[in-house]
Amino acid sequence: MTVRHPLLLPMLVALLLLGAVGSLALGVVPLSPARILAVLTGHGDETARAILLDLRLPRMVLGIAVGGMLGLAGASLQGYLRNPLAEPSVLGASNAAALGAVAALYFGLSQLHPVVLPLLAILAALVALGVLFLLAGPAESPLTLILAGIAVATLAGAGISLALNLSPNPFAAMEIMTWLMGSLENRSMAHVLVAMPCVAAGAALLLADGRTLDALTLGEDGAQALGIDLGGARLRLMLGVAIGVGGAVAVSGAIGFVGLIVPHLVRPLTDRSPSAILLPSLLGGAALLTFADIAVRLIPTSSELKLGVLTAILGVPVFLVHLMRERRLW
Repeated sequence: MTVRHPLLLPMLVALLLLGAVGSLALGVVPLSPARILAVLTGHGDETARAILLDLRLPRMVLGIAVGGMLGLAGASLQGYLRNPLAEPSVLGASNAAALGAVAALYFGLSQLHPVVLPLLAILAALVALGVLFLLAGPAESPLTLILAGIAVATLAGAGISLALNLSPNPFAAMEIMTWLMGSLENRSMAHVLVAMPCVAAGAALLLADGRTLDALTLGEDGAQALGIDLGGARLRLMLGVAIGVGGAVAVSGAIGFVGLIVPHLVRPLTDRSPSAILLPSLLGGAALLTFADIAVRLIPTSSELKLGVLTAILGVPVFLVHLMRERRLW
């Protein structure tokens, strides 16, 4: 792994730390550094303690985890599939996780316990992984994997549309639509405890395959000649994406464009090898989503802007500008 700009990783870490501090301090009720420090040392007032520990700390942790996982998954998929437009939903994991969460909302299971919705979303992502294996078969071709992923994603999307179509009342449909727009609002430490093991496991699986992704730039035959086990690599990739993204989407709802854009933003600052993009994409995705979550709190609207809406609004222009720049380079 070679980073063209040696300050890239330190700058991303500094940006992430700045976003984390801002996430704790900024909101409808700003908290000064002195009040934050007082709460963290056990001497803060009850209002500041409730805001910081019950509302903003889980939100900050989830913003970092979800953004990092989406950025890393996007970089891994772009490297494995050799497709700059690949992102987590290409394998159907995001859509399947969303379907699991929608099922929890539709049948009222989310009312039983706060962790039921995330658990069903993760389970649905893992089931989608099994279906993906069956559809793709033993073929190692990335094209076969993409087509199978599209089929899984389409099926999950149809299930979500069916749930909306058959919603027993407008309030149930509104609850589902609100979740599908993506948000970190009103998340608790219970959500953190459910999501973090999945995100950690998924990230570990994806980060371990940097050498494999580099070898795949030579093509499948070239990678096999170098001793790469393509079947094992595909299994680790799909498990990493399904478990990591499933756990992330389970607690945040549908948040798009992070996994697509972040690898494109960091790639020019590296040697463009797939392995060099993985860690910067993880840090960049975490920073991007953390700052986006701060923005949705501060933008004056009648109700809080949904995080997935903001990432889509910001993501399309950034991606188009980057696309035009790449065309000029070619």
